[in-house]
Amino acid sequence: MAAHPCFSRRNFLRTAAFGAATWALARRAPFAAAPQTKPNIVFVLADDLGYGDPRCNNPDSKVPTPHFDRLAREGVRFTDAHSGSAVCTPTRYGILTGRYCWRTSLKRGVLGGYSASLIEPGRLTVASLLKQHGYATACIGKWHLGMDWGKKGPGPVSMDGNSEENVDFSQPIQNGPTAVGFDYYFGISASLDMPPYIFIENDRLVGSPTAHQPKDGPVRAGAKAPDFTMEGVLPTLTKKAVEFIESHTAKKSGQPFFLYFSLNAPHTPVAPADFVKGKSQAGPYGDFVHQVDHSLGEVMAALDRCKIADNTLVIMTSDNGSTNKPMTEYDHLPNGHLRGRKSTIWDGGHRIPFVARWPGKIRPSTTSDETIWLGDFMATCAAIVGAELPRDAGEDSINILPALLGETRSAPLHEAIVHHSIDGMFAIRSGRWKLILGRGSGGWDGKGSPDDPPGQLYDMSADVEEKENLYTKHPEIVERLTALLKQYEETGRSRP
Repeated sequence: MAAHPCFSRRNFLRTAAFGAATWALARRAPFAAAPQTKPNIVFVLADDLGYGDPRCNNPDSKVPTPHFDRLAREGVRFTDAHSGSAVCTPTRYGILTGRYCWRTSLKRGVLGGYSASLIEPGRLTVASLLKQHGYATACIGKWHLGMDWGKKGPGPVSMDGNSEENVDFSQPIQNGPTAVGFDYYFGISASLDMPPYIFIENDRLVGSPTAHQPKDGPVRAGAKAPDFTMEGVLPTLTKKAVEFIESHTAKKSGQPFFLYFSLNAPHTPVAPADFVKGKSQAGPYGDFVHQVDHSLGEVMAALDRCKIADNTLVIMTSDNGSTNKPMTEYDHLPNGHLRGRKSTIWDGGHRIPFVARWPGKIRPSTTSDETIWLGDFMATCAAIVGAELPRDAGEDSINILPALLGETRSAPLHEAIVHHSIDGMFAIRSGRWKLILGRGSGGWDGKGSPDDPPGQLYDMSADVEEKENLYTKHPEIVERLTALLKQYEETGRSRP
């Protein structure tokens, strides 16, 4: 195993030691036969968790992440996994559809809490695919893909997606999670800094938003349920996820389930619960990251109690990089040594932690340097259930089961993957080469200088921190990757 370029040799040796206790067992244990029933699938998505936050990725992390680390010991850890965008809405679209979000009407930025549904009517999603193959499906947590609210009168529901001047809260909500394949939904409509501040169950509000949340830093003003608290959201969502696992298992129906557990943390507002305050050495943000790990642990404990962990694929990841720059006051690097952060086209914006466990199928304590993106979840689920994706579904999704299972291959699974920033800047990654079509960060960290080359080219195998721009030195690579990106755009797909 080669040292990952994000960290020093000393840290690499510490990371290698992390899994040594189970490596011998992993080598002795052959793959078990495929289970007679389809596996349960649990996809846990943190909100703004950086590559360097979990200790299994960064031994110098100032945040205890024992459950994330346990998943890595018992499964596979990817070092080159990417979200579909450097911000959340487009990434979530890609996870559920296997299609890059820049192919939709959303070319930059994110939706608001009152924005209309983004997933097109009739489009196959992971949830509807698995439902066709006998799965019970549940979405618990932050949605942030739009839903169609009732209106008081003519005109748009909301002028900006975050104001409720024309929203009729008494009407059922249309085209939310239960309209795209989920049997059950409980959560919030968007990020925790966007109104309305109230829980939704299926297509109805839980209570009435009769109170008002004033603007408070990143938190926008808007309608709120009287008993809604920022600190109470993550514990409530975690409780609901555990209840779903336990209640479904108690039915003893033999029906597999898919749980999409989409957390609100550690996204702003940073609101750790009292029981985790002071548990990290990285301030309130670190405590909130620790609480994310606690929520993962609660789900893992539920699987153990229900005696279904052995037939459950668990994936833990994040929707983009951390919003934080290096936290020098705590000596903590939320995005490791990657350049940039959430919003940017540099890898700190979209290279994310990704671990997966599937006992008897995924070898424990393994590491993969395969370049993947979260939209690959669609084709991978199709492979798990033996389905073939239609041509008009999962257009950018590749089955990554070979990488999950550690199969030896002579070529990468992806010819290339496409990155996208909050401002709509493109990059394309093919093997060692990453081409950025523009100057600067594409996000919150600057637009570069007019004296810079018109684009950026980095050799990610030698320069993971994206320090040396090789754009003018390799015009042939620039030309090839530019043409490939244009092909992906014009054909409407990157999956063969």
